[in-house]
Amino acid sequence: MRRYKLTIQYIGTRYHGWQMQRDKNTRTIQGAIANAAKEVNTKSPISVYGSGRTDSGVHALAQVAHLDFDTKLTPKMLQRALNDNLPSDINIINCELVDSNFHARKDATQRSYVYLVARHRTAFGKPYVWWVKEHLNIEAMRKAAKEMVGLKNFQSFTDPDAETTSTMVNLTVVDILETPDLIVIHLVGSHFLWKMVRRIVGTLVEVGKGALTANDINSFLQHPSEIPSTLTAPSSGLFLQHIYYNNEPIERGNDVIPFGGRL
Repeated sequence: MRRYKLTIQYIGTRYHGWQMQRDKNTRTIQGAIANAAKEVNTKSPISVYGSGRTDSGVHALAQVAHLDFDTKLTPKMLQRALNDNLPSDINIINCELVDSNFHARKDATQRSYVYLVARHRTAFGKPYVWWVKEHLNIEAMRKAAKEMVGLKNFQSFTDPDAETTSTMVNLTVVDILETPDLIVIHLVGSHFLWKMVRRIVGTLVEVGKGALTANDINSFLQHPSEIPSTLTAPSSGLFLQHIYYNNEPIERGNDVIPFGGRL
């Protein structure tokens, strides 16, 4: 049995998130990769562990997973074989042999997400953005975003989850970037809670509209509130951007923007 580190991109639109469900008919990314591995070697036990869950409909530019699998194929050959058995909206972009102690989730030091808000109506980009019709005040959003940086309690930005023991999260980056077509919200943190990123985006958009202020954001972090749950942004605009290991330097600025920032 060997352990392989997989770097995966996927369009999440057709899938019920990353994690396999009890109902085997439910489409998930993890399930699709496990099924592809079964096609490569029907006799091998298979274990696929992701760096973290992504919600239903969320995309990934570079999700990371480790695959325990018995094969004599080289990593490149295994990558090709898996892709041959995966649907076209899931793609293994890198496969490497790693030490058996490597763990995709436990060894990750930071996770990065980007959210794309469209500045105009789009036909081709619609599955990957949230079009907000109103004009957004970017400077007000940036001021509010600063309230979220650091170790904060994001209880107001998540739902109860049996797998979550604490709602304290350390965000190291909350950047608001701009291109002619997009407003891009870039977040980097130790980990992320269920629906947390989409609720951060939703509240920041309300700040941009003038309906909330930076003081409101600070209040949500200090005291439990139901308001962020009513402002959850659509999953279509959310991308898992990067998983960081071994304290590698964090990417910032335009390098994190998908599609060259164009629709």
